[in-house]
Amino acid sequence: MDINLFDFYLPEELIAQKPSDKRDHSRLLAINKDNKTYEDKVFYNIIDYLRPGDVLVRNNTKVIPARLIGVKEVTGAHCELLLLKQVRDDVWECLTKPAKSLKVGARVNFGDGKLIGEVVEERDEGLRLVKFIYKGIFLEVLDSLGKMPLPPYIKEQLCGNDRYQTVYAKYEGSAAAPTAGFHFTEELFKQIKAKGIEVVDITLHIGLGTFRPVKVADTDNHVMHSELYEISEEAANKLNKAKNENRRIIAIGTTSVRTLEANIQEFGKFTPIKKETNIFIKPGYEFKGVDCIITNFHLPKSTLIMLVSAFLGREFTLEVYKHAVDERYRFFSFGDSMFIYAK
Repeated sequence: MDINLFDFYLPEELIAQKPSDKRDHSRLLAINKDNKTYEDKVFYNIIDYLRPGDVLVRNNTKVIPARLIGVKEVTGAHCELLLLKQVRDDVWECLTKPAKSLKVGARVNFGDGKLIGEVVEERDEGLRLVKFIYKGIFLEVLDSLGKMPLPPYIKEQLCGNDRYQTVYAKYEGSAAAPTAGFHFTEELFKQIKAKGIEVVDITLHIGLGTFRPVKVADTDNHVMHSELYEISEEAANKLNKAKNENRRIIAIGTTSVRTLEANIQEFGKFTPIKKETNIFIKPGYEFKGVDCIITNFHLPKSTLIMLVSAFLGREFTLEVYKHAVDERYRFFSFGDSMFIYAK
């Protein structure tokens, strides 16, 4: 499909620069997929749309301070690395800048020698495999030197890094946050569970596949970058039981959608496994695992709006987005939310 079919007008001032004062006080656009209707709400109203027996699936990945700024040994030139995923012990796939100067053997110094990165393999589009040399525990060193990898459209600094994490973040490994989960609080989860709604955790460590821009005119020519996901035996059993009992499976965020769909498409049912996926969900895709989606408002011409369009229909998605723009909803990572439901 032509990438321009997923374009829409978005005033720059609607791009949220900071999170709402209270997580669950962001706005919510509740969308009935079957009736093609929508209502303007506040996020804490989502409990009114959830039913006993529903299963909420959340991605419990935790963002690491994956942005490193250092200097190239010998030349002293400024370099920047974004850690995307761990390939093997102390070797990470990184997005680098400037990539042209970082050839195999190049070494970058971070924190006056506390951490050294040596390029061991060159890959396309600015990607490099980098071996890190350090003393102590890597994640502790990274925590002292790295910065939170906020998206480039966010110009303001955060008061605290915890607002770029979900309240249920557990397993470190992401270069970006599963932002649809930002709206939930511990108190809201207590209310949800008290209503008889089950909460299931899965993990997908977010890398380039989720936020890499589409640079081709035809969506068929876009290749997703692979990301590591894990579904436990307990989670798989709960999800299969819900599916067999015709209970709704509600994915919190597009990363949860991609994890669930990649897994059930490959195995025919939810199956415990740890592996990589590069699933690209776009119009024409047949959903097998997910019944409802909670998600934020995404970039024009992005793989994420294509995923929403596959679930909701492209024309209706663009109608919904126009309403969101007209009503001054806040967009992207720190923006407002939509709940797309059916049945």
